[in-house]
Amino acid sequence: MTLSGMFKGFPLKAAALCALALTGGFLSQAQAQDGDIRLGIVSPNTGSNARYGSFALRGAQLAVEEINSAGGINGKKIKIFSGDSQCTPVEGVSATQRLIQEDKVGFIIGDICSSVTLAMQPIVENAKVLLVNAASSNPAITYKAGVGGFKWTYRNYPTDEVRSLVVLDYATKQKNFTKFAVLSVDSDYGRGAINFTKKYLERFKSEIISEDYYKDGEVDFRSVLAKIKNSGAQAIIMYGLADTTPIIARQMVETGLAGKIPLIGNGEFNAPATIKAAPTALNGAIEAAAWLPGWDTPRSKEFVKKFETAYKGETPNNHAYSHWETVHLIAATMKAANSTDGEKVRDAMAKIKFDSAVGPITFDDHNQALVPMILLEIEGGAPSIKGAFVGSIDYPKN
Repeated sequence: MTLSGMFKGFPLKAAALCALALTGGFLSQAQAQDGDIRLGIVSPNTGSNARYGSFALRGAQLAVEEINSAGGINGKKIKIFSGDSQCTPVEGVSATQRLIQEDKVGFIIGDICSSVTLAMQPIVENAKVLLVNAASSNPAITYKAGVGGFKWTYRNYPTDEVRSLVVLDYATKQKNFTKFAVLSVDSDYGRGAINFTKKYLERFKSEIISEDYYKDGEVDFRSVLAKIKNSGAQAIIMYGLADTTPIIARQMVETGLAGKIPLIGNGEFNAPATIKAAPTALNGAIEAAAWLPGWDTPRSKEFVKKFETAYKGETPNNHAYSHWETVHLIAATMKAANSTDGEKVRDAMAKIKFDSAVGPITFDDHNQALVPMILLEIEGGAPSIKGAFVGSIDYPKN
């Protein structure tokens, strides 16, 4: 089924106008007049990040089909309505408003892009529509949620801060690294991840002794790698671009760093093409992921099989999984609440214990899922999964 075919026939403006005529402008936010549970998905469906939006929508649709074929929620079927954010806050806000005002959704999953989710939060708060984020990783989203202010925002996804903490925890406790060099992308993501790492250095009695950032498109890292080689660093913390990692890895071989100082962080170290570019440099690299297709649990393997069957053999990515799992989480919370009323589901989510493919999920008082991250290390030219770990972060004091 193509993505366009997937949503063909879903009622959009016509249903909204009809509803307005019959109700004077208001419907139950959680369900349409026909009794369906209306679920909005805000994701980048066009633009440079459309590929990720496509995976997100297909993962969500697969979960909806599974739930509906099993009888739905108390006999009610879930119906998806899609909004295109284009990964920009302005478009994301417009899509959110249309979903709420015209399509009368009572629940929204979104967005992949953190800037969009941050812009959505006051919109759903004002409308009292439950937002469950399945892919944005900026910690500010849940700094501001729950006891932080926004009661209608939850997140079922680990944050950049959790990733940084889990990686540092493993590197210090399992590898006994205490001295680190930094070589990260010069962006909010790259610098943010390093700032989060610095936040926890004292907890693990470790230090950063060299700190450098690179621009998108940069190709020569030999001088900074030579500096790192002589710095006394035991590992290089890198939160970077997937296309740049192979370049850095090859130059690590040239400068004699390969096999001596490993990379840790996140830069698609586990991608086959990256490892192939410079296997000796990638050996020992440590990375944390929200989910991997190779994660060996019955639920994870079942999801991969169903996705590949539904979408002509295509392997799901992390966004497909996270949206699939989040739809199931929302459905499980409705069942626990014995209701599809938005406020009752919101309150029930705070108490839910949900068994995901990665591990049990509960929420803290900032409505952030305490969801495990998968830790992997490159060994012998292939990713070796070391387990799933939960990071306990320190929230900013108001």
